[in-house]
Amino acid sequence: MVEFFTNTNLGIVLVILAQCLLVLIPLLLALAFLMYADRKIWAAVQMRKGPNVVGAFGLLQSFADFLKYIVKEIVVPAGADKFVFFLAPMIAFVLAVISWSVIPFNDGWVLSDINVAILFIFAVGSLEVYGVIMGGWASNSKYPFLGSLRSAAQMISYEVSIGLIIIGVIISTGSMNFGDIVAAQDGSAGLLNWYWVAHFPMLFLFFVSALAETNRPPFDLPEAESELVAGYQVEYSSTPFLLFMIGELMAVVLMCALISLLFFGGWLSPIPGLPDGILWLVLKMSACFFVFSMVKAITPRYRYDQLMRIGWKVFLPLSLAWVVIVSFLAKYEVLGGFWARWTMGA
Repeated sequence: MVEFFTNTNLGIVLVILAQCLLVLIPLLLALAFLMYADRKIWAAVQMRKGPNVVGAFGLLQSFADFLKYIVKEIVVPAGADKFVFFLAPMIAFVLAVISWSVIPFNDGWVLSDINVAILFIFAVGSLEVYGVIMGGWASNSKYPFLGSLRSAAQMISYEVSIGLIIIGVIISTGSMNFGDIVAAQDGSAGLLNWYWVAHFPMLFLFFVSALAETNRPPFDLPEAESELVAGYQVEYSSTPFLLFMIGELMAVVLMCALISLLFFGGWLSPIPGLPDGILWLVLKMSACFFVFSMVKAITPRYRYDQLMRIGWKVFLPLSLAWVVIVSFLAKYEVLGGFWARWTMGA
């Protein structure tokens, strides 16, 4: 039986499929409860109850919403390009799922342990812009088309600053593999050895850029109802709209995973004596998602010109300057190689 799964093409395919489902199914279930948590946090800040009817404490509200989207009628605008109209949400969803193939959940727990994992994330993330543009263009309406152009400009603008910030982490580690990045943060100093200390200024820039990249408040201009009638997805309903929504929420969780892996030690334990493991990564991602939800609840929306000015005139120069600073700090091994973990064998 073991030889069938290791030596035959069909067996290898079945093993790969099982591994993919082992990641995808828990991730989709987690998204349902994260959406519930997002709504509950928002409600608590506004001093109201939030979802509390479907299931105990409203825990099944997300599943009820999912069922509603599935059974609703799919409306296609007259004159729309039907093939591209339905292809766009599929691209947004599939690319969001593919990104998780290189995310490790523990030491060695990853679908594809490649040396250029960060480059893979950037390649896939850049393609997600096409789903937004295609959705707006195929709708045959000026509102979603203008919304898709604004969305694409916003996503591309903040990808630049995110990339430069991650370059600083790569310089310190000497590797683009997430396992190596987490291993470089391991040390006797515990959580003080994590990159949130070495790259402290960039942690805030990365977090704000992640908000803009995933269209979260206060940078949710692609879905600013008062301006663009829900932006690029205004003509979508039922399952196609659900795919856009799942893809966007999955991108938010991906950013939480990246922040945890790049700056907070991934699966490393913050308490000496306690073993490392996937539980620590899940807790760090949950804490990061809580901050995402709190920002959504307490901050007002930015104007579009303010959004672009921050991205190009503030974040881009600062992140570029940090790359130069970290290069010098790593080159001359300041503080015993605190910014040059590759000298430690990582």
